[in-house]
Amino acid sequence: MRHCPYVVPAVLCVPSRTAGTRLFSVAAAARALLGRGSGAGSQQLTLRDVAERIRHNECRRVVVMAGAGISTPSGIPDFRSPGSGLYSNLQQYDIPYPEAIFELMYFFANPKPFFTLAKELYPGNYRPNYAHYFLRLLHDKGLLLRLYTQNIDGLERAAGIPPDRLVEAHGTFATATCTVCRRKFPGEDFRGDVMADKVPHCRVCTGVVKPDIVFFGEELPQRFFLHVTDFPMADLLFVIGTSLEVEPFASLAGAVRSSVPRVLINRDLVGPFAWRQRHNDVAQLGDVVSGVETLVELLDWREEMQTLMQKEKEKLDAKDN
Repeated sequence: MRHCPYVVPAVLCVPSRTAGTRLFSVAAAARALLGRGSGAGSQQLTLRDVAERIRHNECRRVVVMAGAGISTPSGIPDFRSPGSGLYSNLQQYDIPYPEAIFELMYFFANPKPFFTLAKELYPGNYRPNYAHYFLRLLHDKGLLLRLYTQNIDGLERAAGIPPDRLVEAHGTFATATCTVCRRKFPGEDFRGDVMADKVPHCRVCTGVVKPDIVFFGEELPQRFFLHVTDFPMADLLFVIGTSLEVEPFASLAGAVRSSVPRVLINRDLVGPFAWRQRHNDVAQLGDVVSGVETLVELLDWREEMQTLMQKEKEKLDAKDN
């Protein structure tokens, strides 16, 4: 497991060393309090079973954990895939080692490489895909308790999921902070500078303005600690498109009650789905969008999804024009 003080896009994830320690104690306490049954002797749950529970209103407080794999279908490269991940393609930024682009000391000395990368990742460059709109539909149906995302691409917001339902664990481009006077700004205020290959500066003190993305050594956003109440309340957990390698985010998968179904929609088995399965764990492996489409079919939500996506596409088209 990586402990990540950092972070970044749909794409990256930087660890939080201090937060990692806090989370383990919280998750361990939750497991001790709520129990973690092995499920031995119980019948294995299937994706169809989960869909039936949702259809029969047996799951009304859904928590989702999402990672880079939910955004790669939108064209955003993930961070670690050999050859195509961002870490593999950072040589062009002339930095001493890939992680430096998300280290504060390097940023203060030379912010240009980060903003060159930010230009590629800035919200508005990519559009939500089928998986994002599935999460939006969960919200529209009143089922989404919270969406915890490792991604900084803003595609959850672009899909229409309101900020109060989001925990952007590794930060966001939606807001920015002056590194000198600490004034807060809407991230959109500096989009023009970033797109013009300029380092944004504070209008008040002229300090460098940094998007509120978590770098190595920075604390996670306060909203991240909503997990202390959200995960014990959840009656269904979806884990979608994440390697579950970066702490403290990864440990959240173990913080739901042992009786709660956990559904992994992912390319590979990861985290507790690989090494500590429960009888009510479900793994839909392969392409993420295909896995979500399978679930939507089982839920009989296909027409609603098509209507939602067409409506949202028209909105984005109008905005772009």
